[in-house]
Amino acid sequence: MAESKTTVESIRHWVVEHKLRTVGCLWLSGIAGSIAYNWSQPSMKTSVKIIHARLHAQALTLAALAGAAAVEYYEHKSGAKTEDRRAKYLPMQSFSHKD
Repeated sequence: MAESKTTVESIRHWVVEHKLRTVGCLWLSGIAGSIAYNWSQPSMKTSVKIIHARLHAQALTLAALAGAAAVEYYEHKSGAKTEDRRAKYLPMQSFSHKD
C-alpha cells in the first residue's frame, strides 16, 4: 500500500508541476478517443463526427482546467511553499545593487 501511495504522490507532484501539459495531453487523448468512438457510428456524416469529437474534447478540457484550478487552490490553501516552487526558476547567483 505504501508503494502505491508513493506512485500516486509522484503522479500528483508531476501534475502540479506540469498543469498545462496535463490539460493538453488530456485534450489530445479526449479528441482521439471521441473520434475513434464517432467513427464506429456508421449512420453519422463525417462533419457531424468531427463536430461531436470537438465538443467532447472541449468539455473534457473544461473539466481538466477546473481540476487544475482545484489543485492550485488546494496547494494554496494547504500552505505549500510557493518560494520553493519559484526557486527553481531563479538564478542561484546573488547580485548586489551596486552592479
